[in-house]
Amino acid sequence: MTNQSNNGAIRALGIDPGLGTLGYGVVSQLGNSLICESYGVIKTPPKLSLSQRLSCLYSELGTKAREFPPDMVAVEKLFFGRNVTTAEMVWQARGVVLLFAAQLGFEPYEIKPSEVKLAVCGYGNAEKGQVQGMVAHLLGLEKNPSPDDAADALAIAIAGLAMRNYDQNILKGY
Repeated sequence: MTNQSNNGAIRALGIDPGLGTLGYGVVSQLGNSLICESYGVIKTPPKLSLSQRLSCLYSELGTKAREFPPDMVAVEKLFFGRNVTTAEMVWQARGVVLLFAAQLGFEPYEIKPSEVKLAVCGYGNAEKGQVQGMVAHLLGLEKNPSPDDAADALAIAIAGLAMRNYDQNILKGY
């Protein structure tokens, strides 16, 4: 699945994985311009079984991809230390995202939080508010995007586009 009416634009689907709340952001780049096409969250009901919640994530991601066919997928690479149960659930949701990207024919850009901050703010230790403010600025939004999961997904999409641009320049020998 690719962006059929891209007019030369590259459309990125950024994903902030989570089992209960998964953030998504769709950003297109045409030249040096970034355009926010959509963002939000996919919530799964906690009363459903784990497999039903994962299936819900997969299905809803498919709906978003049909509405906004991506040219690339970027997903946050996660690091957890303390809460093993939370980490396990997020890793399972992330596995669904990786499967989803593979089913679309993409090898997703897996981006560390510090790399997202560096790409968006120019500083790998930026605070969440700084990242959200810069996302709003780069996308021409009147206010910071919310909720946090959706804002993070937009930042991940922007970072994915930056990484793709870098990769393309390397291939061209720049």
